[in-house]
Order: sequence, then C-alpha cells, then structure tokens
Amino acid sequence: MKDFFVNNYNKCWKFAIECRWFFVFAFGLFALMFLIGFAFPVFFRAEIFEMIEKLILEIEGLGTIELIGFIFLNNLTASFMAFVLGIGLGVLPMITCVINGYLLGFVAREAVTVDGIFVMWRIFPHGVFELPAIIFSIGMGLRLGTSWLGVRSWGLGDKNKGMGYVFREGLRFFVFVVVPLLVVAGIIEGVLIGFSF
Repeated sequence: MKDFFVNNYNKCWKFAIECRWFFVFAFGLFALMFLIGFAFPVFFRAEIFEMIEKLILEIEGLGTIELIGFIFLNNLTASFMAFVLGIGLGVLPMITCVINGYLLGFVAREAVTVDGIFVMWRIFPHGVFELPAIIFSIGMGLRLGTSWLGVRSWGLGDKNKGMGYVFREGLRFFVFVVVPLLVVAGIIEGVLIGFSF
C-alpha cells in the first residue's frame, strides 16, 4: 500500500513540474481578477448579490456534516469541470479563473466593508487549501487545452505527451492532490459556517 501511494505521488510531483508555468499563469490571472474585484466591486453587483442570497437559502438549516458535504461537492464539481473541459483550447478554465477571481475579490471587499479587515482571517483557513486546488485544476485544464495541438506546451513536455497523457496524469493529480485539498477545505469551511449560524 505504501508503494502504491509513493509511486502515485512521485508521478503527481513530476506532472506538477511539467505544469508549473500553467499553474503560475492561472495564479497570476486569478490574483489579478481578485484585485480588480476587491478594488472595483462595481460589475454585476445585482447578479452577485442574488447568487449569494440563493446560496444562503440553500445552506440554511443544514447541519455541519451536510454543510461539509455540500461545500465539498460544489468545489469538486467546479474543479473537475475546470480541468476536463479545458479540452476546448482552455477556454472554460480561463473563464472559470476570471469569474472566480473577481467573485472572491468582490465578496472579500464587501465582507471587509461590513466587518472590517480582520474578517479575512475567517476566509484564510480554508482558502489555504481551496485556492491551490482551484488553481491546480485551472492550470491542468489549460495544459489539457494545449495538449491536443501536438506541440511543445510553453517549452514543457514533448510531442509524445499529448492529450491522452495529460488527461491520465491530470486525473491522477486530481485524485491524489486536488481531492484531498478540497476535503480539508470543505471540513474547515463547513465547521466555520456551522459556528457562525
């Protein structure tokens, strides 16, 4: 069993190195959109508040375990879609990155406006696990989106590492790295929200 995990995590590490510039790009774009959302929370205000209200209604009355499951499944679905639907030239991961970055910046600004800067410490614990999982998924989606071209992706990989290789290794990385991060993030966020209700 130990060899099984060691072997898979070694392959995950190798794949992460191959995808590093995609991860860097995804993080940079996400950070940029976060800053725009935080500094200029003026776009789609009505739609965002409506979405938040619907989300609050969905989680209202849920117990801590149910909250954890709800949060985990939502994040799992979004992350998996950001990865596998990257096949379309990476368009969906890019859109996911832009929307989520802006949305998080917008919500952070509104939270700080209402409760002060220290409210960010309530976001930080689960964000440490959730944000890397999202960035990894987006980065792998971007890598998948370029893999079918059969060319060197940003100087990484080679012609023998096409779509099949990227999808297989990306799926391995998703199961052994992204899913555990989302589990921890879901537990922390579910407990924090459970205490705040």
